[in-house]
Amino acid sequence: MLTNLISPEAIIPALKATGKKQALQELSDRAAELGGLSAREIYDALLQRERLGSTGAGDGIAIPHAKLAKAAGMLVIFARAPRPIDFEAIDGAPVDLIFLLIAPESAGADHLKALARLARMLREPAITTKLRAARDVNALYSVLTEEAASHAA
Repeated sequence: MLTNLISPEAIIPALKATGKKQALQELSDRAAELGGLSAREIYDALLQRERLGSTGAGDGIAIPHAKLAKAAGMLVIFARAPRPIDFEAIDGAPVDLIFLLIAPESAGADHLKALARLARMLREPAITTKLRAARDVNALYSVLTEEAASHAA
């Protein structure tokens, strides 16, 4: 699942941000680089989505997401925050694992399927433990693609 959605370039092993808006900006910047989109457009779409309710899913995990008309395809960015960030998560716990999902407006159910698959994968304590322990791009990419392959069913 993630093998075809994420690349090593889409992994930020140590997010510099110390707050939610900074984190969203840093993720938007990387998504813009990789997806050929405007960082401002991505950031604005993410903020708009956050106003509906935090994408902080609990257990230190956030999955900010947005649909953009100009997105050519599904884009996933993963970031690890060395210092957990207050993301106004549903359980009130700070977040240190963040998946950004950008989808084309035409994605329809594929967007929801990708969100559901990420959420399912991240409910596995063994996976989140490995992601928290991994420190570099290669180690993180390995965990994301190996674990995703075993959860593709």
